[in-house]
Amino acid sequence: MATKPPAGDPVQHAPQVAPPKRAAAGLPAIGHTLRIAQQQMGVARTARTLLKVNQKDGFDCPGCAWPEGDKRHTAEFCENGAKAVAEEATLRRVTPDFFAEHPLADLAGRSGYWLGQQGRITEPMYLPEGADRYQAVPWERAFEIIAEELTALDSPDEALFYTSGRTSNEAAFLFQLFAREFGTNNLPDCSNMCHESSGSALNETIGIGKGSVNLEDLHQADLIIVAGQNPGTNHPRMLSALEKAKSAGARIISVNPLPEAGMERFKNPQTPIGMLKGTALNDLFLQIRIGGDQALFRLLNKLVIETGGATDEAFIREHTHGYEELAAAAGEADWAETLTATGLTRPEIERALAMVLASKRTIICWAMGLTQHKHSVATIREVVNLLLLRGNIGRPGAGVCPVRGHSNVQGDRTMGIFERPAPAFLDALDKEFGITSPRGHGYDVVRSIQALRDGKAKVLFAMGGNFVGATPDTDVTEAAIRRARLTVHVSTKLNRSHAVTGRRALILPTLGRTDKDVQASGKQFVTVEDSMGMVHASRGNLPPASPHLLSEPAIVARMARAVLGAASATPWEEFERDYAAIRDRISRVIPGFEDFNARAARPEGFRLPHAPRDERRFPTKTGKANFTAAPVEYPKIPEGRLLLQTLRSHDQYNTTIYGLDDRYRGITGGRRVVMVNPEDAAELGLADGSYTDLVSEWKDGVERRAPGFRVVHYPTARGCAAAYYPETNVLVPLDSTADTSNTPASKSVVVRFEPA
Repeated sequence: MATKPPAGDPVQHAPQVAPPKRAAAGLPAIGHTLRIAQQQMGVARTARTLLKVNQKDGFDCPGCAWPEGDKRHTAEFCENGAKAVAEEATLRRVTPDFFAEHPLADLAGRSGYWLGQQGRITEPMYLPEGADRYQAVPWERAFEIIAEELTALDSPDEALFYTSGRTSNEAAFLFQLFAREFGTNNLPDCSNMCHESSGSALNETIGIGKGSVNLEDLHQADLIIVAGQNPGTNHPRMLSALEKAKSAGARIISVNPLPEAGMERFKNPQTPIGMLKGTALNDLFLQIRIGGDQALFRLLNKLVIETGGATDEAFIREHTHGYEELAAAAGEADWAETLTATGLTRPEIERALAMVLASKRTIICWAMGLTQHKHSVATIREVVNLLLLRGNIGRPGAGVCPVRGHSNVQGDRTMGIFERPAPAFLDALDKEFGITSPRGHGYDVVRSIQALRDGKAKVLFAMGGNFVGATPDTDVTEAAIRRARLTVHVSTKLNRSHAVTGRRALILPTLGRTDKDVQASGKQFVTVEDSMGMVHASRGNLPPASPHLLSEPAIVARMARAVLGAASATPWEEFERDYAAIRDRISRVIPGFEDFNARAARPEGFRLPHAPRDERRFPTKTGKANFTAAPVEYPKIPEGRLLLQTLRSHDQYNTTIYGLDDRYRGITGGRRVVMVNPEDAAELGLADGSYTDLVSEWKDGVERRAPGFRVVHYPTARGCAAAYYPETNVLVPLDSTADTSNTPASKSVVVRFEPA
């Protein structure tokens, strides 16, 4: 049966360290999955729930956005997906009595792990100004409070409407519609902190900010390059696709500062031989220095251009623009500088080149390791250059593959959750609803925090997520949040954002993916878009955690009615009653969603159009795919310092902490660890097992300190270090962001070490 939540925060002062694992998944993953699920749900509920995850008649995993094939396994989930489901479908409950027993100061002193372990929130909660704890509040009064604050603003642009990537298409569409009818484009979202760099680079180079491949392409590829990504922890079901590609003859290059167990060997729990032996995935591991990826790809591009017959001249001539500029810039690429920037050897790069030249069909996958640097957009443009040179966009088995994180983060952007919307989208929205959307750009996440800090924003409404825990520069962010007049969080469970509030605060409990959603017209379903542009339905199968919960579409609809009142002609009540009415409107506003309701009813869903993939048509300003030639950048590390990347543990999804272990990296019982190369540690006098404070250095001269981290000697690249977020978000300066995308540069933080 399910167990009770921990009464107190577990002690994390002495994490244990063992050698890193050399393989991922297998029997340990199965055992860990079942243990966590049983603790949260009990045996019967575990079976009832997990067998519906990612099934055509079930619900979409609330974890990552990796797609499913047409043929599903009975167990179509990974270890971390099962953890996400277990935490949402938990039998633990956070009732008003819990809040009466735990004042705000107590919640603020708890770890994110402890908060998340308490269970599902059962009723709307309100923190009045000056109060020391939350109290239950009727839904009607909660919406009145929101209306009081929003209508009292001097300008709609003093409100911020944040979206997490778990939000469904239907809820996201209503949320952005409400914000724009209210009068603002302040629609920051979690994409601003992760793949905004990908969208910025891809929109400029190929004309659409999404990946161009599907699962079948991965299975047909000759070469797959996985750069700045750890599938074994962050997208474990991707390992099955890589395994299938290997069995068909594909070769795989992994580019990463850290060796990752999942890329070394995958023990597929779906097959007996997989569990016993597994499949070696890496053909070549390039242990690159943090931030050296642009230099690597620029040199590869130079070498491809210099190799006779290696470029696809017909494709370049017919479909691209800017080749001459790239060729000139690439010609200046220097071996010595590239080896310095990357930490690689010449034979390693030459071997990578040989694999690129031998491949007729190449896919390049990436994630946060490429997107969270100052020069991230330029780096991803350089990735695109390599694919364009050999005609590897718009044909089977080839293309760009940014691997998205949260399960509908791509769909939310498709639905209009964007602070810089395209004029054509706003025109269609206005025509459909008879409104006049604002045309000025709104705030992204970083600019939202700055606006709160500077008193330019006064209300934060967050549709899911953990805004405080996910954002950089923790001390600055928390001080900015506390300046708000009202903070509102639509949530299923507790997190740090509920303990760091404005003068007034609301927690609005909502249905999760696993919950049945029954409205006045009957049982509803919602839709999501996966990382490869497939849209499909999601239907919960469990009774809601409480009779007091509202769905996300219902929350938006009721808020809109309270705030906009009779002046709004939008049929908010109809949208709450029947989500099909929302999909009908989406079908008339957003291209690719024609006949949305009928196509969403198909068990397999439907694929959105993608002009570069489908037609080799590139909707850029030039009408062609664009080569780019930005100057090569890489971080310069001062003497006596290291370059820190923030990352997840294996017992973690985004800011949700499932446990205190990082099994594949050999770390158990604590999260305040910093992984340092033994040679760097020797030079810096950092003994394994010693404790240190991490202090980041930035041009503003402000000291940002993360105290009390255990040093772990670990085989990371020289000059580099790694530690978990959100504990190290405090080290990331708010103003340290990627050019163009404004994404926090959380993967390249210069740090020094001081005795704890």
